[in-house]
Amino acid sequence: MDRRDFLKLTGAGLGGLMLPAFAGRVIAAEQLLSKLDVGTKKKLADVALQAAKAGGAKYCDVRIGRYLRQFVVTREDKVQNVVNTESCGIGIRVIANGTWGFAATSELTPDAVAKAAKQAVAIAKANSKVQAKPVELAPVKGVGEVSWATPIVKNAMAVPIKDKVDLLLGVNADAMKAGASFINSILFAVNEQKYFASTDGSYIDQDVHRIWAPMQVTAVDKGTGKFRIRAGLSAPRGMGFEYLDGKKEDKVELPCGATLYRDSYDMREDAIAAAKQAKEKLTAQSVKPGKYDLMLDPSHTWLTIHESVGHPTELDRVLGYEANYAGTSFATLDKWRDKFKYGSDKVTITADKIAKGTLGAVGYDDEGVKTGKWDLIKDGVLVNYQVIRDQAHILGLKASQGCCYADSWSSVQFQRMANVSLQPGKDKLTPNEMIKDIENGIYIVGDGSFSIDQQRYNAQFGGQLFYEIKNGKVTQPIEDVAYQIRTPEFWNSCVAVCDESDFRYGGSFFDGKGQPGQVSAVSHGSSTARFNGANVINTARSLG
Repeated sequence: MDRRDFLKLTGAGLGGLMLPAFAGRVIAAEQLLSKLDVGTKKKLADVALQAAKAGGAKYCDVRIGRYLRQFVVTREDKVQNVVNTESCGIGIRVIANGTWGFAATSELTPDAVAKAAKQAVAIAKANSKVQAKPVELAPVKGVGEVSWATPIVKNAMAVPIKDKVDLLLGVNADAMKAGASFINSILFAVNEQKYFASTDGSYIDQDVHRIWAPMQVTAVDKGTGKFRIRAGLSAPRGMGFEYLDGKKEDKVELPCGATLYRDSYDMREDAIAAAKQAKEKLTAQSVKPGKYDLMLDPSHTWLTIHESVGHPTELDRVLGYEANYAGTSFATLDKWRDKFKYGSDKVTITADKIAKGTLGAVGYDDEGVKTGKWDLIKDGVLVNYQVIRDQAHILGLKASQGCCYADSWSSVQFQRMANVSLQPGKDKLTPNEMIKDIENGIYIVGDGSFSIDQQRYNAQFGGQLFYEIKNGKVTQPIEDVAYQIRTPEFWNSCVAVCDESDFRYGGSFFDGKGQPGQVSAVSHGSSTARFNGANVINTARSLG
């Protein structure tokens, strides 16, 4: 979520965040714990499948979804909003006359479902008049009746709102005591109850959970009016409320003195640190532009991976089928055929839909394809893309890679980014060891503002915390840092990646794509990585 969306949400509550995935009716918190009966969903799915086939569909898939969201929004000592939402309905996609058709309804009755299925077939037949080539689907073997659920310990929806409010107000109070002038803190909990059925013979019931606890801490110099913000360093995760337990064994002490976590999060500890670091930023020296070796923490690198690898390896962007919310891609098929050197031999980047605790982890995608893991870049070479069933034949693949997703029952599913991660280095290397060889560098922690062109080739990235490195040691915090990249030059400048003991995830709850727009949640992991000779600019001077 960018700052604009954060301020909309904290300032005006749910109504200010105009995202399709969060549309729905407001419900009582107790209703967040209910579920639709699986038997009822199967009967409705069969009605849709039969009506579609009777209407002339060669293929049909059905998604019955119940999408639940809870938002608890606070600022300093006040609760600004508590909202619980539910969106429930059925989406039906068909192939008739070699062409896709889609229709949806929120009315879960046999008559309404059959009507929607017939409408989807009629739309497909109408679309076929302008279809140049018939849709070619990679085969999928039906799995019968199966289920999958996010492995959680505590269902966040079951935790009383009072406990969540007490947590956030306690976080705010700790930050204010530590010197913050202002603080916004939020808790998001998400539950997607998704049922998929298809003419391939699959009936798949999935229960997906996600959680995020973002904050923004502001320190103000009352004498000058100057202010600095340090956002929270939590990562949204595919976990339950146990993510907020802040387990000691998950602690990671960084060479700059900051503390982060792997698979849990101590929100209070981070709020206190954020207040102190926001105050430090007020007096930090402004960076001198020039060439630096960069040491990038995973809390920062996730966004660089997302923008410069995740999006440009989406095959629909590569082919020019998709250009909304990011443009197309420089990583064209000729580069794949020519074994394009995307990065150095230290760079292996995978796409993954199965890693436990990640935002993108599911058992099956929204086409009923069993999920897995595959290489995008292997030892620096571009070896693959992210594809779905109607794209697989373009690469000569016999199967989809299982990365199809829709953010709502009312949205048609299409190709979305998997979890895309930089793999750890093979040799033992810790951040403390990495820093010893850097003579003139900058250590960056946390994600910040960024910009990137429509081909995902030229970009610049900021962060939350910046530290000068001189002769192998962190010397002082600095400010106004952003580095510029050309994607292949940047990844080819990667000279070291720490080992798996340092591997951590970041991610986005709101990755936008498509028209009409949809959002998805996706994680990106890495260990601390070093990039030599980056061009660093001073953002304060750039803005005049």
